[in-house]
Amino acid sequence: MRRLWYSLTYLLGRSPWDTNITPPEIVALIETDGLPAGRALDLGCGTGTNSIYLAQRGWQVTGIDFVGSAIRQARRKARQAGVAGQVNFLTDSVARLGQLDLPTIDLAMDIGCLHGLSPQQQAAYAEGLSAVARPGATYMLYAFQPREIGGDQLGLTADDVRQLFAPGFRVVHVDYGEDPVGESTSAWYRLERQT
Repeated sequence: MRRLWYSLTYLLGRSPWDTNITPPEIVALIETDGLPAGRALDLGCGTGTNSIYLAQRGWQVTGIDFVGSAIRQARRKARQAGVAGQVNFLTDSVARLGQLDLPTIDLAMDIGCLHGLSPQQQAAYAEGLSAVARPGATYMLYAFQPREIGGDQLGLTADDVRQLFAPGFRVVHVDYGEDPVGESTSAWYRLERQT
């Protein structure tokens, strides 16, 4: 049911999360912190905006999303941007990383995917990501704080993230987002793959 809903939102052009703008946290990591280009994994890549951004800066990128219409748009956008040879888009579940033939990566990013998965899918995702990330790899995660949306419980706390990814990753930094009344609604997490 969830796949159908996401497919329809992309087909109708009503996906408010798909802004076509790379978040400043990712831009800062690449352009300010100077993370050198390597291999990247874009989890829940949608229409490929962030995969294309990385490819334009020399990265080899694999983008994964379970919505076929989003992946078709991503491939079209990559061709138009002239980076189709640097990005491989896959229609699959991020909970199946351990079953996919993926290269070892230097960077993974997830901008709003993990927090919507079931606990079992989250565990499979974390295990798969640990398997493909080289020691020292960076993982950037944007996730909602726990809340109910449409009858579903979504979101992760910092402790949830630490427990989910231990011992493979350690949390290096957390930056909380706030709503107009100052309550924490989301967070950016920067994790590092342990040896």
